[in-house]
Amino acid sequence: MVTLAITDGQVLTPEFTVERADVLIDQDRGEILEIGPDLAGDADETLDAAESLVTPGFVNGHCHVAMTLLRGHADDKPLDAWLQEDIWPVEAELTAETVRAGTELGVLEMIKSGTTAFADMYFFVPTIADVVAEAGLRARLGHGVISVAKDDEAAREDAREGLSVAEEIDGMGDGRISSAFMPHSLTTVDGEYLEEFVPQAREIGVPIHYHANETEDEVTPIVEEHGVRPLAYAAEKGMLESEDFVAHGVHVEESEIGLLAEAGTGVIHCPASNMKLASGMAPVERMREAGITVGIGTDGAASNNDLSMLDEARDAAMIGKLAADDASAVPAGAVVEMMTDGSAEAVGFESGRLKAGAPADLAVIDLEKPHLTPRNDLVSHLAYAAAAADVRHTVCDGQVLMRDREVRTLDELAVRERATEETEKLLARAGQ
Repeated sequence: MVTLAITDGQVLTPEFTVERADVLIDQDRGEILEIGPDLAGDADETLDAAESLVTPGFVNGHCHVAMTLLRGHADDKPLDAWLQEDIWPVEAELTAETVRAGTELGVLEMIKSGTTAFADMYFFVPTIADVVAEAGLRARLGHGVISVAKDDEAAREDAREGLSVAEEIDGMGDGRISSAFMPHSLTTVDGEYLEEFVPQAREIGVPIHYHANETEDEVTPIVEEHGVRPLAYAAEKGMLESEDFVAHGVHVEESEIGLLAEAGTGVIHCPASNMKLASGMAPVERMREAGITVGIGTDGAASNNDLSMLDEARDAAMIGKLAADDASAVPAGAVVEMMTDGSAEAVGFESGRLKAGAPADLAVIDLEKPHLTPRNDLVSHLAYAAAAADVRHTVCDGQVLMRDREVRTLDELAVRERATEETEKLLARAGQ
């Protein structure tokens, strides 16, 4: 057994208290062996966590990781115009090499900001899976299925690709990679394809993930055409099960909150994207009160514009208070839970808590910073004050991905250079 000890730190417990302790990890199994005092012993490797907070690795519940290449490309526009005028024309020119470069950049950014797991919907998914496997993260990946603007055969082929990719990549990366069937949304995939292919996804045993109720423009067409709210429509299509999770959930009514709670379907809240695109404010406090598992996701860097879960947690707390018109809504402990255990549970990961037997996915936050002084409440600091640059070490599946800000599994300079080159080529192909 090869062991790793994280020593002399303060550890965030599953009860969201903080205690001084070491963390001992079995690197062969990628599992936490013990949390307690004086565990370094004869560990094969140690990470110094003195003057630091050891937390569960952050779980980004909804992302389009390769869209890092479109960061800052098209800002300050509403969702529909942004997609149709700026994003989809560029995405039509994607290649596997482009997606590889964007994924490497996004994964690098996530490792450097303490994220150890994420869910991603995009294209050229086997390429994304290869990068994730090499970089050492945990991920649930799926091909974004779209039928609009396609003839029947092209639409069916896209859905078939979604299923075949889910089967192909599941279990890659020594089991760190899992898959899902990912129809883009209820308005971009016609009902006949959902009726045909969702049952096939159930047969191969993968969950369903899709955008839902992100804007009013995603709600109105469903209501007008089918006479029911979108999540009632989703339930009719067999898309609200306990293993499923939806992104956004901004414009949900009480009846839909009830459907989500009854089904046990998780919701991934993406506050920065929702604010930037003026999509609205999700009723996070109400959903949590109803017993819905709510996680946090960054969405893509084209609509955020970063992949920092610490930034996202702060945004979730702030917009949650505004949405509820209550300063006590979505408190610090809630957002820390949402970006760790909440996202993990919604997406279907066993990570998200630091305890013996749990996956050894964690981040170490350097507390010796002016903006983290004084240390009155470290949970509060994690929710409201900590930043991506404060992350000192990142560990996933027991392996050290970043030590003292140096990423071990990727060449940072080479990744940044490739991303710049591929972006220039992509935009040139798209004529933008």
